[in-house]
Amino acid sequence: MLEVRKLAESDGEPAPTGRPGPESVAMEDKGPTASVTFLADWRLSHLPPDNRPLPSVAHYDQLLQRPGRTAGEKEGS
Repeated sequence: MLEVRKLAESDGEPAPTGRPGPESVAMEDKGPTASVTFLADWRLSHLPPDNRPLPSVAHYDQLLQRPGRTAGEKEGS
């Protein structure tokens, strides 16, 4: 009710309030829009390239062979 009385006593224009309304915020915001970057994506993009050689499993072949058996022998013979 107080705002209506102030408007009626003034010359017809509403008195400016301390904070801008939504319409003035939309008009002021003409800068670039922000985008969301996930932390995991950011971390992956900032890692140095991995130049290590691919791992080899060739040294595990000796563990698969039992001593005293040849590759052609079957179990139970």
